[in-house]
Amino acid sequence: MTAHSQLAEPPLPQRRRDPVRRVLARMRERRRRELDQRRQRRARLPARQRTSLQRRMHKRKAALALSAGVMGLSTAATGPMFIEEPIAAMQVDQPLVRLPARELRASEEFKEALVQEEGVRDRVYRDVAGFLTVGCGHLVTPGDGLRLGDRIGYDRILDFLDDDLAEAQDAVSRVIGELPLFQHEYDALVDLVYNVGPGALSVRKSPRLMEAIAAHDYEAMARELEYKYAGGQLARGLAFRSERRTRMFMNAAYGDPREAAPTEVAIATQAAAVAL
Repeated sequence: MTAHSQLAEPPLPQRRRDPVRRVLARMRERRRRELDQRRQRRARLPARQRTSLQRRMHKRKAALALSAGVMGLSTAATGPMFIEEPIAAMQVDQPLVRLPARELRASEEFKEALVQEEGVRDRVYRDVAGFLTVGCGHLVTPGDGLRLGDRIGYDRILDFLDDDLAEAQDAVSRVIGELPLFQHEYDALVDLVYNVGPGALSVRKSPRLMEAIAAHDYEAMARELEYKYAGGQLARGLAFRSERRTRMFMNAAYGDPREAAPTEVAIATQAAAVAL
């Protein structure tokens, strides 16, 4: 897990682009294989079981469509809600209703955003805190059997990522309890734990966040997801990641704010010129 990763800014995009692309391609390949295996297992089911499964899936889709309609009516009644990115940009399998955290898992869209943020290093190195690290911010443990300078393949990088994500997901589920979350809200909390460590969900380290969780105050939770300082100094990498995390929680926006920064800067500059 990357409990220490708040101490260092992520690699520059130019330096991390190629390994990130390779890992993302391998991740998508794994996902396709998993889906193919599911289809094959489903095809081997007796006809009666396949029909029953199809009916359950149809009912689930109908329920999700109904909940989406209810959400639309609610929005119309209470006024427009600011949405940074269209819902179509979200994964189609993301639930449209809040579910207990224990029923959720990190989405594929979030995993890709996480890889982009953490960067990819296939050779074991020491981070700024002196810890042996490899892959997507994975802290090397004695059980990994790795030493400084060792190189690992992309499949093992993904295995480490899955294990670290499982730990972060367990921490979120354990602390959040039965509080219902949208998929994007859950993903943002998992990112917080992955980036800062399980201590981020503790009264000692995040008292206001824990108060918001206890009060079921989602807006207050969103305000407490920022971790911008490392060693008492503002870190731009952490600031961008915090902004991305907050957008994810509030608006289901998984995109990199760095890519939007030039546009935002241009708008701010134009506004300043008009004011003059």
